[in-house]
Amino acid sequence: MKQNKILLVEDDPALGFVIKDNLMMNNFAVELCDNGELALEAFENGVFELCILDIMLPKIDGFAVAERIRSKNKQIPIIFLSAKSLNEDKIAGFKLGADDYITKPFSMEELICRIEVFLKRSSPNADLQNVWEIGNYTFNNSEISLKYKDELIQLTRRESELLQFLCENKEVVTKREEILMKLWGEDDYFKGRSLDVFISKLRKYLSKDPKVDIINYHGVGFKLEIKP
Repeated sequence: MKQNKILLVEDDPALGFVIKDNLMMNNFAVELCDNGELALEAFENGVFELCILDIMLPKIDGFAVAERIRSKNKQIPIIFLSAKSLNEDKIAGFKLGADDYITKPFSMEELICRIEVFLKRSSPNADLQNVWEIGNYTFNNSEISLKYKDELIQLTRRESELLQFLCENKEVVTKREEILMKLWGEDDYFKGRSLDVFISKLRKYLSKDPKVDIINYHGVGFKLEIKP
């Protein structure tokens, strides 16, 4: 079985060892670096499927590392793993090109789950799914419909495409530009306003289940959140 290679950047030796050990037990190949300078050297000389970055790193901080990585590779998933829990730090991370932000302390199960979501999304052979359970709703992309108990909501094709995209990336903040390029084929002001309209419509459709919401990260993107 092919091992996906992960670049892990963590300056705490004990935590770095624990994360690396757990990832290797889950069939990931891991290269561990303990400062930002070594991380950039490793990225230049290796091939990775995903990067996990601490923020407070010696020599070059995680934000700068992410910015450099993103300037060279627009596609590779980047996950920040940090004790910095303020919303301003999270937004700063997303604006620099991160795909996710996990605050310490965290569970290894959560981290591995997030990794698998990104790797599946990145895989060209990922299985297509047409029926999704969204809280108490059932979304059928093939039939372009959303069902809540006995009520059936017929969606437009664009609403269905957008909801499908959010379902494929649920619990992950998806950038506005990524949605616009995927569904509209371009990222401009007017398409952006159209996206906001469709998001509002989907929020209204999903409003009967209080555990379901589409969270807007201002200036960054959206996340479909389904609370347990």
